[in-house]
Amino acid sequence: MSSTPENKPSALDVDNKIAPISTSMPESISLDKWADTGYQWVGEVEPRSFQRLAAILTTEHEQEKISLNADLYRRNNVLHLAFTLTGDVWLTCQRCLQPVAVDLSDDYDIALLEDDSQARLIDDEQDYLLLDEIITESSPESLLPFKKLVEDEILLKTPMAPKHDDCEMSVEQFGEIPEEEESENPFAALASLKGKL
Repeated sequence: MSSTPENKPSALDVDNKIAPISTSMPESISLDKWADTGYQWVGEVEPRSFQRLAAILTTEHEQEKISLNADLYRRNNVLHLAFTLTGDVWLTCQRCLQPVAVDLSDDYDIALLEDDSQARLIDDEQDYLLLDEIITESSPESLLPFKKLVEDEILLKTPMAPKHDDCEMSVEQFGEIPEEEESENPFAALASLKGKL
């Protein structure tokens, strides 16, 4: 689900929120370290680096990198993960079986609630997740599964049965199609009895 964040602080507003530059997308974000100061990651991601997404990508077309601009911030004492995706992935058209581009470009904003009581602090239309439900690994620090959350939104954006807007279904015919014999209408006998009774 996507929504456009409102009043989201930009990276320019907060000097200490940009994480150290990394060329690869981090698997997780330490909430112990970044939840209060904020975190930002900007980069490009290979679609095949997402394990579940890779399973549905076509191998018949080159996949280009997806641009990602992510921002972890607090608003009204609620933690938010907002990100913008720009780019396409290539899937297989379910009609013609040829590659079809699916545009992932959109803005996403997910509220990360510490408990149900925080739901009153966000808009009714706001997408949200409970931190207890998404942080499942037991470790000394609280790690937000950043890459998994981005992949979840990508998978929600991709259609279950992708298809071109204007293509015909691929049909292969083997052998000759037998002609159907005209069978006698079962109601013809009733029609002939109609006048006799």
